[in-house]
Amino acid sequence: MAQKLYVGGLSYSTTQDGLKDYFSQAGAVQSAIIITDKMSGRSKGFGFVEMSSDEEAQKAVEMFDGKEFEGRTLTVNEARPMEERPRTGGGAGGFRGAGAKRY
Repeated sequence: MAQKLYVGGLSYSTTQDGLKDYFSQAGAVQSAIIITDKMSGRSKGFGFVEMSSDEEAQKAVEMFDGKEFEGRTLTVNEARPMEERPRTGGGAGGFRGAGAKRY
């Protein structure tokens, strides 16, 4: 089992320190990160916890998966590597539209 865990179902008010403290019940926590929206800075309701060993990571999954934390039920499992996502042509780059001025 990998040392990095996915933690889903987090309350939007959960802090990284609170998450780290909670998971320290299972062993030494290397890091705890809550993923936030780039625009608003608000939590997306999930994050990642990195435990010091595979044994501690397994213990954390057993202790916390399906358990309630800050009023929400957690999903805790081994984090998978991030998949490559195709780049989209979104944004305003290059497209001028019919009424745009040319300089």
